[in-house]
Amino acid sequence: MSLMPIGGVTYGKDEGTAMLKWIRVIISIIMATGLWGMEASAADKTDQGPPSPPSDRNWQIGFTPSYSSGNFGTSTTSTFFYAPISIRRLFKDGDVTLIIPFVTATTDGRATLVGGNAVRIDDNPNSGPGGGGGGTPDDGGCSGKNSSVSGKNRTCGTTTRVAGQNVTAAGLGDIILKGRYYIVEEKDWTPLIAVTGRLKLPTASATQGLGTGEMDEGVGAEISKLLGDNWITFLDGGFNIIGRPEGLNLRNQWWYDVGGGYYFAKNLLGSVYFEEYRAIISGFVNARDVFFGMNYTASTAWRLNGGMTVGVSNGAPDYALSIGASYRF
Repeated sequence: MSLMPIGGVTYGKDEGTAMLKWIRVIISIIMATGLWGMEASAADKTDQGPPSPPSDRNWQIGFTPSYSSGNFGTSTTSTFFYAPISIRRLFKDGDVTLIIPFVTATTDGRATLVGGNAVRIDDNPNSGPGGGGGGTPDDGGCSGKNSSVSGKNRTCGTTTRVAGQNVTAAGLGDIILKGRYYIVEEKDWTPLIAVTGRLKLPTASATQGLGTGEMDEGVGAEISKLLGDNWITFLDGGFNIIGRPEGLNLRNQWWYDVGGGYYFAKNLLGSVYFEEYRAIISGFVNARDVFFGMNYTASTAWRLNGGMTVGVSNGAPDYALSIGASYRF
């Protein structure tokens, strides 16, 4: 069987051809239509505040890499470097964005990326500190696709790794198509309200621990309200339908965040959020964190952003850092 390399990961020819076809189809849709109404798993922290006034700059290209680290309730630390390139089409009443990420993950398979967020996906309670950090002697501390067998043939999540033995892999992540449509305009005491949704394509390699290998879909809403000239409040929430890999009983996920921001200047916004995501494995702790962000509009074309996330539960990364820029044209 001939092999095809994509994003640093080698796939079978048929699998690689199908993946490239998905990429071409989605890029064609985003370039040719005014599709809207899809959003990622949480509010877009790199584009906070009210929508920009109409202009002749209807396209935006962005790059906001992030690094996250955490043990997710296990005895092993996993790290993820997530480097997404985004292409956004701006409309009067919303926007649509295509995200093509590249990922480097160091993990034993018990944690992976779902919609760009690092989460635990292995469902063996013996693989955490409460179970001795290694499970039973013959199972490697993991359950999953080959949970009925013992030794090296068992799986950690969607990989064939042994619990506690981290492996570094890199490649294309899951491509996400997302968008937003404003249904209520902000005025007087009325907040700005937008409906959102998203589609995650399973382009990341599950066997390399870069994703689940399944498609996810989600819907949600965003609400924001300016208070005076400087303060702004945010409330966002939604529900994701999570694809289920063979052998893993992943459950669907609700999420929300609530926060506020302050305009230090007309073009400089600082904000803080509390976020919570339902654990996609029953019995594990929900991911909870606090996010701190800064957004700077340098010109009509350039926007800069940076953020820091601090986990407040072992379902979330211990910390995450991000910095990026976008260009409108």
